[in-house]
Amino acid sequence: MTTEYLDTGAASLARAAELLRAGETVAFPTETVYGLGADARSAAAVARIFEAKGRPQDNPLIVHIAAWEELGPLVLEIPPTAQALAEAYWPGPLTMIFRRSEVIPASVSGGLDTLAVRLPSHPVARELIRRCGFPVAAPSANRSGSPSPTTAAHVAADLDGRIAAVIDGGPCSVGVESTVVDLTGGVPHLLRPGGVTAEMIRAVAGACEVDDAVTHRLRDGARAASPGMKYKHYAPQARVILLRGSSEARAAYLREHAQEGDGALCFDGETSLPVPTMTYGREDDPAAQAAHVFACLRQADERGFRTLYVSCPSEEGMGLAVYNRLLRAAAFEVIELG
Repeated sequence: MTTEYLDTGAASLARAAELLRAGETVAFPTETVYGLGADARSAAAVARIFEAKGRPQDNPLIVHIAAWEELGPLVLEIPPTAQALAEAYWPGPLTMIFRRSEVIPASVSGGLDTLAVRLPSHPVARELIRRCGFPVAAPSANRSGSPSPTTAAHVAADLDGRIAAVIDGGPCSVGVESTVVDLTGGVPHLLRPGGVTAEMIRAVAGACEVDDAVTHRLRDGARAASPGMKYKHYAPQARVILLRGSSEARAAYLREHAQEGDGALCFDGETSLPVPTMTYGREDDPAAQAAHVFACLRQADERGFRTLYVSCPSEEGMGLAVYNRLLRAAAFEVIELG
């Protein structure tokens, strides 16, 4: 397959919509990361997403819509909390889980009876969905398990020749995938942290429980209710190790343990480390960390690092989203430095 590379002009978006209507897969920008889209109503089209990514069949996808009114036919009910959260944070980086209607095939949800839905804020994503006239299923546009793509070049590196087209809309602004919150129970249940924090959900809904799998391995035998829960995710070829402790403790650890070929992903201002470094934002700026973390993980491989030691971010607010991604990239390998 030859992958077409498109810009964001009207003719390109018309071509992308034509390909999606024909059952093909198209990568497109959102405010979070680039998504790999297909017609969410078509099991055959959705199967092409799983094939192109090498994605496990039991890993659910997120369905994208262009307007609130498009949600109703896709789900069995819309609880009042969903409408309140949508009024506050849609369009935006928030995915809500509902009971799935028969409009969407079970394969989209990994065989579950639920459905994850998002209304993105990126104008290109919304215009593309509007032109299609149907909901678009779209996980991140990368090979399964690798760092998520925040530029069209990242998509090309993973999926060139495996998908029909890529729309180049420039770098993504948020940089990590959307928050996923399950609304099928009595209290909103956070399954994946993102740009809409647990605190922001509580401010609207009054409560929000954070799933244990956000910061721990999913229990053996448990089914993933959200993307990013079950499998090792977001990982470069380099081994990733998180270092939790002060900057002085991290530097001391690296002086004792780092070897030739290792590198470090650290906060702005960290100096005098005994290995080559990359920075991903100030220690007190998790939004900047989120915007840069996936690009840095990809750069680790471009620079040929064998092991990448990462300064561990905060678990508060938006920092929880960054920590969650790095924890999975590291396969939960965290060294406590005291």
